[in-house]
Amino acid sequence: MHERPREGTWPLTVQHLNELLLICSLVLLIAVAAVRISSRSGLPSLLIYLGIGVAIGQDGIGVSFNDVGLTQIIGYAALVVILAEGGLGTKWHEIKPALPAAAALSTVGVALSVGVTAAAAHYLAGVEWRQALIIGAVVSSTDAAAVFSVLRNVPLPSRLTGVLEAESGFNDAPVVILVVAFSAAGPVEHWYLLIGEIALELAIGAAIGIAVGMLGSYGLRHVALPASGLYPIAVMAIATVAYAGGALAHGSGFLAVYLAALVLGNAKLPHWPATRGFAEGLGWIAQIGMFVLLGLLVTPHELGDDILPALVVGLVLTMVARPVSVFLSTAPFRMSWQEKTLLSWAGLRGAVPIVLATIPMVAAVPDSRRIFNIVFVLVIVYTLVQGPTLPWLARHLKLRETEPEDLGIESAPLERLRGHLLSVAIPDGSKMHGVEVGELRLPPGAAVTLVVREGSSFVPAPTTVLGHGDELLVVATDPVRDATEKRLRAVSEGGKLAGWLGATGTIKGK
Repeated sequence: MHERPREGTWPLTVQHLNELLLICSLVLLIAVAAVRISSRSGLPSLLIYLGIGVAIGQDGIGVSFNDVGLTQIIGYAALVVILAEGGLGTKWHEIKPALPAAAALSTVGVALSVGVTAAAAHYLAGVEWRQALIIGAVVSSTDAAAVFSVLRNVPLPSRLTGVLEAESGFNDAPVVILVVAFSAAGPVEHWYLLIGEIALELAIGAAIGIAVGMLGSYGLRHVALPASGLYPIAVMAIATVAYAGGALAHGSGFLAVYLAALVLGNAKLPHWPATRGFAEGLGWIAQIGMFVLLGLLVTPHELGDDILPALVVGLVLTMVARPVSVFLSTAPFRMSWQEKTLLSWAGLRGAVPIVLATIPMVAAVPDSRRIFNIVFVLVIVYTLVQGPTLPWLARHLKLRETEPEDLGIESAPLERLRGHLLSVAIPDGSKMHGVEVGELRLPPGAAVTLVVREGSSFVPAPTTVLGHGDELLVVATDPVRDATEKRLRAVSEGGKLAGWLGATGTIKGK
């Protein structure tokens, strides 16, 4: 007899699984196609993904979803992947000069933005102080996914790009701590203790992230994995370990994963292009899944009463709080007013504020649904305004990068070219000793690219004479790989006449 499903459970069948796979595949295909639209319009693709979720949801196709706890868990997991992908793609030499300014924006700037935005939410939108502080903290974090998405299409000077990328990677950590503190039961007492707690968590997260990144990069450089496809998996696993380790140590897991990925991304790891592509693909999947799920959580017909407060708070955030935080926190640094103006406008919001808005809902904070709705409307409206206008503003401020773009040269792994790298050591007694490179007569599609001799390496000429103890690096395409190895063994056994002579040096047939 088949056991009857318990009441309240969903009996998953093969039919259900097939339908679920079909829906997920269609959503992914639509989302991938939407990237083309977003790249042409300048809009962050997150808006399209959110729209897909809303269209599938209760006011669209009719899928009912209200599991806030699950949304928060998946949102956190997606943010880990997005921050890891952002860290892996960030070049250290670009953000190094920008670190002081980015750190100031992520700490002092966040505090100023929270204060101004919370005051606007309280006095202009009529929100209670606790809820106003939560809103101020939630929307004060710039979104890594949105920033990275827009900057791909806006050629800004490397200094500004470095500040924006580093800020979006750093400021999630203090904002999460603030939102959790404001959402906790009871009043927040002794603000200086809260500041100390934030500093401690950031320090723990930074230490763990850097340590895990350095240990992971050392291990990957010195341990030869049996398959190139294992390297991307190992890199993402190391980044996730940094997040988990930071969180379990009561530090900032988000800062830990970003810094670990930053270290790994600049460590010249084996099979790096494959790793980068894998991480970028995971990042897209994380963005799509998170935004669609957040769109499902929204009930559009309930947003009517929260549109005006969202517009008011967003206007103050965009035109007052963000510029004030940028101009004051970057005052000690040599930045022109044009650069500060662009930084003020480029503080894009996205998934992070919406995910953080689920924290007070899980904590059962009064009016938490209203907080979520205000944040959702604010993110949608002001992303529509800021994203497409950022290239225009950069052009009018004369801050678009005028230097030629990078040529785009990429070192490709040999498997991508259907090739093999053969390492050949010439032992004592080998008849390859005294043979010139040209006399090896390797098949077309194979070549000796490097000779290592007595600790030094050089590119050989056809007349380079090989000797005992030399190590050769031979590149061979996939179709001639076996023939190349066979030819090298034949020359080693029979000398340069192997071909007229047998492999042992005797005449063929005798």
